Amino acid sequence: MFYDEKKTYQKIEERLDIVRSFNAHNEHKNLQDEFKGAGISRRDLLKWAGMMSTALALPASFAPLTLKAVEVANRLPVIWLHMAECTGCSESLLRSADPTIDSIIFDYINLEYHETIMVASGFQAEKSLHDAIEKHKNNYILMVEGGIPQGTEYFLTQGPNAETGAEECRKAAQYAAAIFAIGTCSSFGGVQAAYPNPSNAQPLHKIIDKPVINVPGCPPSEKNIVGNVLYYLMFGALPKLDAYNRPSWAYGNRIHDLCERRGHFDAGEFVEHFGDENAKRGFCLYKMGCKGPYTFNNCSKLRFNSHTSWPIGAGHGCIGCSEPNFWDTMSPFEEPLANRSIKTAFDGLGADKVADKVGTTLLSATAIGIVAHALLSKAIKNKE
Repeated sequence: MFYDEKKTYQKIEERLDIVRSFNAHNEHKNLQDEFKGAGISRRDLLKWAGMMSTALALPASFAPLTLKAVEVANRLPVIWLHMAECTGCSESLLRSADPTIDSIIFDYINLEYHETIMVASGFQAEKSLHDAIEKHKNNYILMVEGGIPQGTEYFLTQGPNAETGAEECRKAAQYAAAIFAIGTCSSFGGVQAAYPNPSNAQPLHKIIDKPVINVPGCPPSEKNIVGNVLYYLMFGALPKLDAYNRPSWAYGNRIHDLCERRGHFDAGEFVEHFGDENAKRGFCLYKMGCKGPYTFNNCSKLRFNSHTSWPIGAGHGCIGCSEPNFWDTMSPFEEPLANRSIKTAFDGLGADKVADKVGTTLLSATAIGIVAHALLSKAIKNKE
């Protein structure tokens, strides 16, 4: 990335000053006291800010700005809608045995509407949504969780007026400053859109006619959710996106390339059966159906469960949940995909074709190297 670091720093400071002028939510809350009450020290915060800055592809020196963005997060209105989903994306962020920095920030932001955690229901909830849209017109972030039936839109009706999910999304999207599809269901349709898709469920970007930033995962990491809020706070713009409209800072690398078991794949060391000796040794899970070679996400870096582990670390292969149509294209989840072309050092051959040959190939190369070294040593010795 080529940019003027000093100018970028100044630009972010100016942007945060603008946000600071917005009306604050939760003014009675002191964020530092919230962190302190959760046992989170200033040192922990600085480490988190440095890590988040790096995740957002910013220099570590921007960590103080990341913390400043956190402090004004209660001035950025967020409207969160639920469509056809399991609420897992919200739960992954909200249900934490020990509050994390991310969950505290999420609780601190100006969350104007979120059906899972709000008190209002029925007509009162409907009014809350209408008032939030009117009050923060053109200034709020819209986050949508879940797939949306299209065509037969009445497969999903919500609220006392029986509006369809699609109608509610269009209404809320009209005056949103930025729109995020949270989770794979909203990003790509998810399990609702899996074959035969009886409700004709669709991703958010096929329902509305405005740009949508996809934050897929089943569920996505809480850092990928909070990180996008911070990015918008700091830049007032949308992040760089990949071909599937996913933020490159979060979905720019393959699971396979950042996996702690990658060395075992390259060495041809695979788990053959769950629970076998190779599994106990932490060998590669590709033959057990791991879809890491086809999946772009940052799970291995950010992890889950208070950042302690992730599926591959726990002994099960990646199921490719941040990829489009993964329920159909990646299943069965515990069987490898045959003949799928992936970008590898093996001329793009599918990993299935390569898996049984990698070890042999590397051993052959090693043997050739040993012989070559021996011949060279002998030649040098004879010359002497």
